[in-house]
Amino acid sequence: MIQTDILIIGAGPTGLFAVFEAGLLKLKCHLIDALPQPGGQLAELYPKKPIYDIPGFPEILAGDLVDNLMKQIEPFQPGFTLGERAETIDKLEDGTFIVTTDKGTKHHAKVIAIAGGLGSFEPRKPPISNLAYYEDKGVVYMVKDPEIYRDKKVVISGGGDSALDWTIYLADIAKSVTLVHRRNEFRGALDSVDKVQELKNAGKVELITPAEVVALAGDEKLEAVTIQRGSEIIERHCDYFIPLFGLAPKLGPIADWGLEIEKNAIKVDNTLDYQTNIPGIYAIGDINTYPGKLKLILCGFHEATLMCQSAYQRIFPNKRYVLKYTTVGGVQGFDGSKKEAPKAVVKMIE
Repeated sequence: MIQTDILIIGAGPTGLFAVFEAGLLKLKCHLIDALPQPGGQLAELYPKKPIYDIPGFPEILAGDLVDNLMKQIEPFQPGFTLGERAETIDKLEDGTFIVTTDKGTKHHAKVIAIAGGLGSFEPRKPPISNLAYYEDKGVVYMVKDPEIYRDKKVVISGGGDSALDWTIYLADIAKSVTLVHRRNEFRGALDSVDKVQELKNAGKVELITPAEVVALAGDEKLEAVTIQRGSEIIERHCDYFIPLFGLAPKLGPIADWGLEIEKNAIKVDNTLDYQTNIPGIYAIGDINTYPGKLKLILCGFHEATLMCQSAYQRIFPNKRYVLKYTTVGGVQGFDGSKKEAPKAVVKMIE
């Protein structure tokens, strides 16, 4: 059985940063994730997509952010159970927990932090009769490596940020990009809408609205799509069709753990520590909900920080923790390594 102080369910950016904050408090962490690698959606769905709202980084690729977070937590030697889904939680008489995965791996923890992002999720698929046949034969629901589309003909369908962002990004990579949306209006950021319009005006992308992709064709792989715009039928040869209609989030087994759920998210107390209705179980990041909740990575970082402070008090109720800034105390890893604070800074503060 795996023993740890804090068991983090979900190895996305919020869960990874929680390891760092817990490490500063000398708390050991172990993470469970159904995906085969850390990083959550950032690693699985859009590792090459730029993110613009991480403090200190005007722009950073999602995959690079994951790499940085993994490097940041190296000194605290977290454990990982990857490719397995947390299935059941049992609370023991002493207030600790046993979490068992779908493959039977058991974890014993003093505190649980659920950082499962949107939970388990699957792409929303358009109602095209032979869609399943072309999956992995030209139909893809997420862009992991943009280089796959270099010099290829790509048709994207959707009207949100992902459809707009990838249309912009692939315009300089693919041989041709066609964006199809069933409305003339888009739901994405206005700046992205303007950029797509500029690319259309420059002849770099084709924009077909209001329209829908209604049929796919090809023998062993996708070769063409049929687009319907009113009574008009448009045929486009393509190598890839990327329908980007968002994800359908599902809590999965989490919904059966006795937690208070609201609109497919876990209710927490945000006045103090993001604890759920079960003492000792916290929920941080996109998986939780509370008045004024914003589903942003930076908000997840904040929630993880306060959660770790509360977890420390729960694990060590008789100890008083005095906050020490890393600029003063440095970072002491479990492996004995230490990043010292600059002496000039220490002297100035003293």
